[in-house]
Amino acid sequence: MPRRSSDYAEGVVDVGIIVPVCFENPLKEVAVDFLSAVLTQEVPAKIPVSAVLGAYHIATRYLRASREAVREVLSSFLRTYSPAFFSDISPYLALEALRYATEFHIESWDGYLVALALLLGTTTIYSLDRELGKVPGIEVVNPFPEDKVREYHHYVSMLMRNPPGRR
Repeated sequence: MPRRSSDYAEGVVDVGIIVPVCFENPLKEVAVDFLSAVLTQEVPAKIPVSAVLGAYHIATRYLRASREAVREVLSSFLRTYSPAFFSDISPYLALEALRYATEFHIESWDGYLVALALLLGTTTIYSLDRELGKVPGIEVVNPFPEDKVREYHHYVSMLMRNPPGRR
């Protein structure tokens, strides 16, 4: 599948980078700053539109954030109509995603990120998921300060143990 010139990217954004903008947490401010830089293409990366839908699922189902609040945040994010958004999951990319998932024992979604990155001519995936590092040639970049990521993981862990409504 040939690459279009409008598809230039130095990286691909994983769903885990989007989730923190959906609710109050220790990473929210830095996540908003990073994603703003991506949306304006100050950071030339692509955001799969499917990752936005995945962020809604994770934030509402697993982290139990308000559906309405998360929808509003993600809707305003999408309404930027930024050239950073990548909306094509072609059969070619899906086939490649399945190949990478099988070959490297990773989730099919992660296989899609690898396939998309390589299609776009990059090897960088912005993610909190180190599992992607199992794929030779792929560089996993955490765009957030490590101390904030530790605070976020601790916060999410506490949230999962003590969900809203049971406090």
